[in-house]
Amino acid sequence: MAKIELGKIIPRWEWRTFGEEFGVAEENIKAHECTREIESSEVYILSKKSGENIKIRDTLMDIKVLRNAENDLEQWFPIMKATFPIGAEEAAEVFKAAGVEVELNETDTWEYDAFISKMVDTNSDLKAVGVFKKRYGYMIEGATVEIADLTIDGKEIRTTAVEDADPELVTRLVAKLGLSGFENISYIKAMRRMVGFED
Repeated sequence: MAKIELGKIIPRWEWRTFGEEFGVAEENIKAHECTREIESSEVYILSKKSGENIKIRDTLMDIKVLRNAENDLEQWFPIMKATFPIGAEEAAEVFKAAGVEVELNETDTWEYDAFISKMVDTNSDLKAVGVFKKRYGYMIEGATVEIADLTIDGKEIRTTAVEDADPELVTRLVAKLGLSGFENISYIKAMRRMVGFED
């Protein structure tokens, strides 16, 4: 069990939307070279009481919090990464981010399966949601642009996003690619809606 040193972090601004297709905007994105294709299976821990980003990928617990929201963009900041098994210190960070109070024994540790079954599935304010992602990445004017096919809790949906440390570049590309008419919505907010945690 170990926390991972996060090192120097340059937070990026993100604009993201979800839907079945993105029309001309998708054509504009795909006119550029796809620079990477990545498949992954992840588990997000959603909370009725919090909109922070808590996920597990490759047995790594990853927490990001929303630090800023300006001009229809969001800036998410990583605060913890830890490998399983996790102990009470790491679990406390998870539940703090989730906005729920859970009594912990400081000597306890959990492997992944036990943490989900004993600490998440038994809490009515939490839900572990499986997400399969097939992501296609593009570099456009120096920014990261993505289209991804998703299966969230057994339901298929798609997402596209523009990310960069420069918020003006993100805003400009969103307009240039033809995405301005779509709702900007984070992964967490979209998933909370899908599972009935948010209107």
